[in-house]
Amino acid sequence: MALGLALGLDLQTQLDAIAADMALATDRGDVARYIPELAGVDPNQFGIAVALPSGEVLHAGQAATAFSIQSISKVFTLAIALGRLGDQLWARVGREPSGLAFNSILQLEQENGIPRNPFVNAGAIAVTDAILVGQQPRAVLAELLRFIRAAAEDDDIHINQSVARSEQATAHRNMALAEFMAAMGNLRNPAALTIGTYVHQCAVEMSCCQLARAGRFLMGGAAAPPNGIARPCAPDQRADDDVRPLRRLGRVRLPRWPAGQIRRGRRHSGDCTKRGHHRRLVTGAERARQLETGHGSG
Repeated sequence: MALGLALGLDLQTQLDAIAADMALATDRGDVARYIPELAGVDPNQFGIAVALPSGEVLHAGQAATAFSIQSISKVFTLAIALGRLGDQLWARVGREPSGLAFNSILQLEQENGIPRNPFVNAGAIAVTDAILVGQQPRAVLAELLRFIRAAAEDDDIHINQSVARSEQATAHRNMALAEFMAAMGNLRNPAALTIGTYVHQCAVEMSCCQLARAGRFLMGGAAAPPNGIARPCAPDQRADDDVRPLRRLGRVRLPRWPAGQIRRGRRHSGDCTKRGHHRRLVTGAERARQLETGHGSG
């Protein structure tokens, strides 16, 4: 206990030092201007958070400020897909590094419509398409929100409507990737339906503290969260309310899809120790068995 406390204190000192250095940095990089809503994000913001196996979250800077998680969402949808499909998923997407841009059309053509891995855009689109089979977009997004909220132990996680709309209006390259995969027989749903779901998952809004806590489901073994590894569970009213405006998403009317609950400009209170309502959890061993047999309930 004393050693763990000392480690935490030392780590907090390091996080504070990193945040202080970043506050003085002049090279802030650039924001994602290809999504208009993100072009206006303040590049001077910096937050950092680390979740310990005990559940304690150490943080510094603006770690309680919410932002759209974008490609980080790919980790959560991949977990759902593996839990549901197991190794069958790898027939549609590879597990190799990509030597080209994350949104490369050329590489997808070279690979005959099979994306290199689940984290380039084409691969993430294929994963979203896989979990969308037989379901409506609102059900898939509600499941995703329940999973993330359970992993983060926090119900205050939502879809940012403004970001989703902005991404939807400029999703031309992602639509091209989806249409090419469809032409090669690697898309099960209409491209517009899959991309509509995909841009909404990217618009899930979280803080650094929430993300750090949510990521603990990947730890496994003795380092896993005390209550086991979070998984999506039976529908609950909170998640359903958050995606209720998405009921027309399944009609494939690309320019007019409404998005999820508005959280534009939302900031958390700054309390990174807050936890929400607990969800049903499974142990790491049970999750491993599910992934091995392909019978996990994503």
